[in-house]
Amino acid sequence: MIDSDAAIAAAYDARAVEYIEIAGSIDQMEAADRGLIDQWREATPGRLLDAGCGPGQWSEFLHNSNRDVIGLDLSDEFLAAARSRYPHLRFDHGSLRDLPYEDASFGGILAWYSLIHTPPEEIPAILHEFGRVLIPGGSLLIGFFDGQPRESFSHAIAPAHFWSADSLEELLANAGFTLTATDHRPRTPDEVSQRAHGAVTSIKR
Repeated sequence: MIDSDAAIAAAYDARAVEYIEIAGSIDQMEAADRGLIDQWREATPGRLLDAGCGPGQWSEFLHNSNRDVIGLDLSDEFLAAARSRYPHLRFDHGSLRDLPYEDASFGGILAWYSLIHTPPEEIPAILHEFGRVLIPGGSLLIGFFDGQPRESFSHAIAPAHFWSADSLEELLANAGFTLTATDHRPRTPDEVSQRAHGAVTSIKR
């Protein structure tokens, strides 16, 4: 695990209880996000990877239609909570930079705000790693904070970066993906986040 992974894991371990209380339930997630991820799940065949699964609420959401799902995270505290709350699911400890899975193991990867803390120069390598474990035609859905690409901001847990659909499209293309859909929505007054949201869906060529 490289230094940035260790720092992110430590930051989330320290705030895990607080995080789960305010954003650890699927009911606390925005209806628009649930709808988008539900639509993606239904259109994506095969095993699914929740990359950066946190306390596991999206893993359980993906599994709700009896899908084969694996959650992966850096935070031991999050993984302990996920395994306790969803004992019927598999949760692994690992880095997005070196996924502990064989080539072409998944039909889809959900990376829902799990790349925001990654230094921008390291994103291309992670996208290539996503491509390695996806089957040809496999789908990748990335959620992010929409803003000036690569610009850093002060996140409640650890420093983070904005992205845009256009900037991610270029990186995805270089990693062997074709962008198929984008989504943008402003922050709503009653949600946890204070920033505009974006999402991109792409297919591995």
